[in-house]
Amino acid sequence: MSSGTGGTETSGSGDIARTLDLLWDTGPRASRGPKPGLTLDRVVETAVEVADRDGLGALSMRRIATELGTGAMSLYRYVPGKAELLDLMLDRVQRPSRNPADLGDGGWRGALEALGHATLALYRRHPWLMEVNQSRPVLGPSALDGMEKVLSRIKPMGLSDPELVSVIILIDGYVVGAARTQLYQEHAERSSGLTDAQFWEAQRPALEKAMKSGRYPVLAGLSEDTFGPGFDHFDFGLQRILDGLEVLVAGRRTTE
Repeated sequence: MSSGTGGTETSGSGDIARTLDLLWDTGPRASRGPKPGLTLDRVVETAVEVADRDGLGALSMRRIATELGTGAMSLYRYVPGKAELLDLMLDRVQRPSRNPADLGDGGWRGALEALGHATLALYRRHPWLMEVNQSRPVLGPSALDGMEKVLSRIKPMGLSDPELVSVIILIDGYVVGAARTQLYQEHAERSSGLTDAQFWEAQRPALEKAMKSGRYPVLAGLSEDTFGPGFDHFDFGLQRILDGLEVLVAGRRTTE
């Protein structure tokens, strides 16, 4: 249900018919591999673990086989190749929670708020999702289950069906941007060896001089906590989106 942009890999780039068979368990059963206990589920889970730990660039059929302690050729009994495996991984990590309480208090606003936070958490658990172009997803049971769950909760908004889908796209797009910023910040800290505080402290003398120049009166007048860590920019933006949707929903009801 979530859709990253850009990236090094593209969903739906493999054999779509074979991927759908694997997602929906409608194809021929794979014969047992040479390693006892090897299953498609285990292959996919191992692939997700590798991507979570080392990034999407580390993912290969050979690497997964090594992790499983088997030969690379044995994996092809279960999945045609890396492209199809990626689509299985996407569906696996986006599997929706079975707990109804995870989508808020029952109202559409609570559901969308919970969706926003859950999607952000998804990207933080699996940063490699940012490397995948999901503009053309192969829809498996997890994707459709998630869409069904959210649509059933926001249907009372009274919007048209295309508008309801657009609401989900709106939330997802906002979350993707916020997640990308957070992940980039963490990457910058790891690659530079400087904490966020150290990075800005290094700029402090130059910035203080600029503020005293009189060239930036509005910036110089900002409160000391303006750029502090205590303000939740993500939730502030999410709430303003929901506020806007509240206005839209209320306007529709007054014209009925």
